[in-house]
Amino acid sequence: MTRRVCVIDTDPGTDDAVALWLALASPELDVRLVTVAGGNVGLGHTLRNARAIVGLAGQAVPIVAGAEGPLLGAFRSETQVHGADGLAGVALPEGPPATPGIAADAIRALLRAEVGVTLIGIGPATNLALALATEPALIDRVAEIVLMTGAWSEGNITASAEFNAWSDPEALAMLLECGRPVTLATLELTAQALVTRERIDALRAAGGGACLDATARIMSGVPPSRRFAHRGHPLHDPCAIAWLIDPTLFTHRDVHVHVECGGVARGRTVVDRWDRSGLAPNARLLDTLDAEGFFSLLTERLAALP
Repeated sequence: MTRRVCVIDTDPGTDDAVALWLALASPELDVRLVTVAGGNVGLGHTLRNARAIVGLAGQAVPIVAGAEGPLLGAFRSETQVHGADGLAGVALPEGPPATPGIAADAIRALLRAEVGVTLIGIGPATNLALALATEPALIDRVAEIVLMTGAWSEGNITASAEFNAWSDPEALAMLLECGRPVTLATLELTAQALVTRERIDALRAAGGGACLDATARIMSGVPPSRRFAHRGHPLHDPCAIAWLIDPTLFTHRDVHVHVECGGVARGRTVVDRWDRSGLAPNARLLDTLDAEGFFSLLTERLAALP
């Protein structure tokens, strides 16, 4: 099996934690670097959380801090979902120290050393955009960009914008126009990965170690969403990881995506699902998810971690 060399850019974040554990547990992915931005909570929390998440998995992956806020505009966290600490109040042991440096520099260094790197973005796109914008010659060394971002119907931070896209729409627009293949897991896709009490109970029943136990506790700590009649909450970021592990769990289509960068619709991703504009596609949109297969994969992989 050829392992996919990848960077995970993240802002942990409850669902980021689960996504990182899924990636680190999966032999299909060779996670060479974890870069961290402010997003769900401030950079001080997200960096500490990333260190703890990687440490609990027993992995030795460099973790490098990056942008505290977006390219333009002000930073805003989302503590109502993730809690003040970003992990729904679930305390994890202190992780290994961060690797000195700046995230964009570390991403560029890896691209200089490797050809065919997959960039996975499960937070605001700032670090990835900065890396590519400041050394465009490296763009051809990127195999694919996979992002959990955007929505084609309604948002979850404003009426029209998804949180990651809204946090730095200029950075997202840069990635969509960089010329490399981009895959999007939007809110409509991640809504199909609904965490319910029954699914948390099934996860716990699988046994496993500290990572699986922490996953169940984190999932239990996230408030059920009124968008889903309080039946549960969507597990956003692991969907982007699952696509790279088992694409047979998904259907998809090629679309053109435009990002609004100003006004009341700032952060809205205008997704042309039916080719009404006639513009050439610039992204692959993940459409449907085999939810039972997804949660089976998640449980199987996390149960194998320490």
